[in-house]
Amino acid sequence: MATDKELSDFLENVERRAFKQAVYAVRKDEAALDIVQDAMIKLAEKYGDKPAAELPMLFQRILQNTILDYFRREKVRNTWVSLFSGMGKREGEDEEFDILESLEAEQGSASAESSADQVERQQTLSLIDAEVQKLPARQREAFLMRYWQDMDVAETAEAMGCSEGSVKTHCSRATHTLAESLKAKGIKL
Repeated sequence: MATDKELSDFLENVERRAFKQAVYAVRKDEAALDIVQDAMIKLAEKYGDKPAAELPMLFQRILQNTILDYFRREKVRNTWVSLFSGMGKREGEDEEFDILESLEAEQGSASAESSADQVERQQTLSLIDAEVQKLPARQREAFLMRYWQDMDVAETAEAMGCSEGSVKTHCSRATHTLAESLKAKGIKL
């Protein structure tokens, strides 16, 4: 079980990296600060009694879920704001005003994408996921920890129980294998 000191030290060490990760995800400093603070509070309240070795993985999952929650709230908030802002009749319009004709999808949002673009993106993501699943177990594990969970080399090596050099080798092999297999399928990232 982690002591208060171990928990405090862990949170202090992970704070800057978590903030950076949140800022990259949400592109707003204030929102990123709130996300990191919420994730730290959730870790301390719900998982403070876990062993210190489990804290990095738990915190990473909590942080990712908190970021997803932020996007869900923003989507709902933006939907309601756009609904209410477009409800009025504009000057020069006739009496048969239809609110649905005045609503436009926000540029860059999923609803602004055409159905063909959405299907293409889903197919691409499915192909990438299938190729990641084909990687050898150690390469897949290292790749996902480093690039999906944004863990550094030392953390990944500790979690995998191997040297930092092994982590680098596994990641390098995984990225080269993925690049070649995706290129062969016509996917350019």
